[in-house]
Amino acid sequence: MTLDSAFSRAGLSGPARSPGTAPRRERGFAGTAAGALGVAAVFGGFALALEFLAGHSPRLGPVSEGWAAAVPHDAFAALRWFLGDMSEPQFYKSELASLGLLAGAGLAWWAGRRRKRWAGAPLVYGTGLWPWLLASTALGLLLSNLAFGRMLDAGWQPTFVPFVSVAPAVVLVYGPGWKTCLSGAVLGALTTTPLALLLISTVSAPLGLPAVVACVVAMALAMVLTFAIARKLPWLVLPAEPFQEELTEVRQPPSSVPSVRCDARWAARRVLQDFSEAPFFANELASLGLLLGVAAAFVLNPALPAYGSELLPQILFAQALSSAIGVVLWRAWYRDGGWAATYASVVSVAPVAVLTTEGSWTGIVGGAVLGAVLAPPVARAVAARLPKDFHPSIGNTVAMAVATAVSLPVLGLLPG
Repeated sequence: MTLDSAFSRAGLSGPARSPGTAPRRERGFAGTAAGALGVAAVFGGFALALEFLAGHSPRLGPVSEGWAAAVPHDAFAALRWFLGDMSEPQFYKSELASLGLLAGAGLAWWAGRRRKRWAGAPLVYGTGLWPWLLASTALGLLLSNLAFGRMLDAGWQPTFVPFVSVAPAVVLVYGPGWKTCLSGAVLGALTTTPLALLLISTVSAPLGLPAVVACVVAMALAMVLTFAIARKLPWLVLPAEPFQEELTEVRQPPSSVPSVRCDARWAARRVLQDFSEAPFFANELASLGLLLGVAAAFVLNPALPAYGSELLPQILFAQALSSAIGVVLWRAWYRDGGWAATYASVVSVAPVAVLTTEGSWTGIVGGAVLGAVLAPPVARAVAARLPKDFHPSIGNTVAMAVATAVSLPVLGLLPG
């Protein structure tokens, strides 16, 4: 089995092969670089605007400090934490960001069903599984919060991990239906969060690694364990063919003739999609909703998003730069319906490097480059060796762990 066929059968090549975004040939360097790095430059300007607005913030609303400790005793804080978990994979941890993500995805779903040109890339890779995926991930997240939320008295806990791992992967592999939905949710809550808690205390803390390394390793192990268990569950049956909805975009077939403008447009959209790839949405409107939501939260009170670090502008720029470099560097992998895990650094190395170096240029640029170079090939190598009934996103989470663990010591050797 080739890697691209592995991605295809698991619903991971949808964005790459949808009309208007699917390269039938390798994208040219000039157009891809112009589009991807152009978006990164826009993010740079966006980050500067946020920095300016933060200086004039009214500092309204809650802050990150003390949020976790309030959850076991305050129902509203618990609701906010549950919603915030949906944007924690991007390191935003803000209920406004999460609501923006859901609103953008809902708009994309509505527009896609009506074949609107502005709907963006088909949600969840054109599988038509978004409602089931959202139901399973939200339920898994709720179970994780109910089971482990009481531990927040002691500080932050990784309650978010089921949202972007087991539950969506099970739905993508086994398809729609309540049996799949409930199985993914329950198995995700029972495996991912406990493994993350265990690995944080036994691996990350003793080795001086950030908690995200333990979290993504827990996601990978939980998915392996879950798919092994799923083989024994009689109500989970692999479909004969991968789920693929009728394409929701109406456009001219992609040309095989090189076009700088076409390449630039594709690359710009691909970078934007990376911001909502972690929850398997991979859609421009979902990403824009997420970004507008976290920007609003930051302007209202910079002490809330990104764990109150006030480094959200630097994180956003580093994420966009890392995605852009990855898209340019690994553009050949998108050919003929292929795919590359350029988002992996967006939710691991890039933000961790910024937080670790307190927003230094070494962390911003160094983390972006190292993540873009390391994560996609590791993800590709691991995914190519997985069994048919194991979702390729296992490779993505392994890549996040490896790239982060390797990158941080390298950054430590560079001048600040």
